Amino acid sequence: QVQLVESGGGLVQAGGSLRLSCAASGGSFSRYTMGWFRQAPGKERDCVAAISWSGGITYHKEAVKGRFTISRDNPKNTVYLQMNSLKPEDAAVYYCAADTHIATIHTRAGTYDYWGQGTQVTVSS
Repeated sequence: QVQLVESGGGLVQAGGSLRLSCAASGGSFSRYTMGWFRQAPGKERDCVAAISWSGGITYHKEAVKGRFTISRDNPKNTVYLQMNSLKPEDAAVYYCAADTHIATIHTRAGTYDYWGQGTQVTVSS
């Protein structure tokens, strides 16, 4: 059983930055594909970024390219999402997720089998 705990969300002004962290326990973190998803009210959960087990391959949603960066520290069992130049449309609950079965990165929420509880990001204009 894998447990994921997100932290780092909060209220920030447009143009500001936040760094989300997701600490994993109970599994083999360094073997898992990890993803960050977000869900705004009334919208579907959407993949913002994903990273391969080694960190060597990453994906970023087009809308956040150049502003958000996903990274991981396997010895610390932690994945990060650095968010810069935040916009009001980035406001959502952000979730980290682990896929313990598929080695290649992907954006399909239904395939990730462990999820954190989510952390709220609010961006004021």
